Amino acid sequence: MATLGTTAGAMIAAPLCLLAARNTAPVPMLHAPARWLLDALRGIDSFVFALLFVAAVGLGPFAGVLGIALHSAGSIAKLWSEAIETVERGPIEAAAMSGAGRLRVIVHALLPDVSPSLASTMLYVWEFNLRASTVLGLVGAGGIGQELKSSIDLLDFPRVFAILLIIMAMVTMVDQVSSLVRRRLA
Repeated sequence: MATLGTTAGAMIAAPLCLLAARNTAPVPMLHAPARWLLDALRGIDSFVFALLFVAAVGLGPFAGVLGIALHSAGSIAKLWSEAIETVERGPIEAAAMSGAGRLRVIVHALLPDVSPSLASTMLYVWEFNLRASTVLGLVGAGGIGQELKSSIDLLDFPRVFAILLIIMAMVTMVDQVSSLVRRRLA
C-alpha cells in the first residue's frame, strides 16, 4: 500500500507542484488555487481518506492505496513546489532566452537542479507511508495492519510480536535504502 500509494501520489503531485510554484505556474492566477488544493489534500489525513474510500470502494488494500495517494499528493506537491521556488533563476532564464519551450526549460534547466531534493522528499514520504499503512489496516484497508488487528483481537501475542518485528524490519530496511539513495543523489 505504501509503495503504490506513494507512487500514485507522486504522479498526481508532479503537475500540481508546477502549478503551485510561483516561478513555474503557467498563469499566475493558478498559483493560489493550486496551493489551496494542496492544503486540502494535506489537511485531510490518509486515515480519513482511507475511511472514505472504504465506504466508496469497500474493504481492502485498494482503499488504503487511494487514501495514501491523495494525502501524499498534497504533501509531496507542497514540498516539491517549495523546492522549485528556491531554485536559482540563472539556468532557467538562460534556457528560456535560448529559445527553449516551457517543457524543455523544466526538463533541462529546472529538474537537474531540484531532482535530489525531489527524490529525498519522495523517499521521506514513502518511509512515512510505510508506517502509516500499518495503521490503515486497522480501519479495514487491508495489509499488514489488518493482520496485526486480527492477531490482537485473537490475543495471539506471539503472532503480534512477530508482526511488530516484521514492521520494524521493513521500516529499518526502507530507511537504509532511502539513506543510500539520498547519498548517491547528493
